[in-house]
Amino acid sequence: MDVNSLLNSIMGTAGSGIDKAVTTAKSGSMPGGLLGGVAAGGLAAMLLSNKKARKMGGKAIKYGGIAAVGGMAYKAWRNYQENQATAQPQSVAQTSGVTSNSGVTYNQSAALPAAPVGSIFDLAEEKQTQQGEDMRLILVRAMISAAKADGHIDATERTRIEQQISDLGIGPEEQQFLIQQLRADSDPIMIARLSENDEQATEIYLASMLAIDLDTDEERRYLDRLGDALHLPMELRQNIAHEVQSAQ
Repeated sequence: MDVNSLLNSIMGTAGSGIDKAVTTAKSGSMPGGLLGGVAAGGLAAMLLSNKKARKMGGKAIKYGGIAAVGGMAYKAWRNYQENQATAQPQSVAQTSGVTSNSGVTYNQSAALPAAPVGSIFDLAEEKQTQQGEDMRLILVRAMISAAKADGHIDATERTRIEQQISDLGIGPEEQQFLIQQLRADSDPIMIARLSENDEQATEIYLASMLAIDLDTDEERRYLDRLGDALHLPMELRQNIAHEVQSAQ
């Protein structure tokens, strides 16, 4: 499978792709809900709602595609690890950040760091799990599953999207992969089982959060069930949520 071609068809590219996706989304000619601030163009654009199209100027796009997911997940994970290491509350007056309800302090001005080369967060190139799966494809599966959590993609919508997939200019194997994910159940427990460690769990949760707006009970329940199944501490979930909110 040509994973890079597949990712380009989903995540799109910066520049003219963003303008085209936003214009098309705002015209109301696409169904709602997938990938939010990280996506621009491609399959993601087919599934963007008007609300999500308005978020597409977020800085996540500036970092580009799937690599942004790894960088954001790494930052959330690193901040969580640093807070665990210090385990001491910080005074708001002593920092330039914002303290959440849990007491976690965030630096709003900090740039998105590059994921360490070769780490599980480095998604610029193929990243194999211990089971031999490409981590980037796992994140695609997580995004599509989460995007369907509110049930807005019915049989009619799915048929139309499948037709659009055939027009993406990707190979039959890549098309079949996307169609399989589109037809699969939206199952957070199944997605959580794809994780082999806490770092992968962080990426899966962040990618899933990027794919939804959390403006329906179904989406909130999906994300809660996913976080529980991934065994993510609440503080780490809040760090991830902060990164997603900053990117949109």
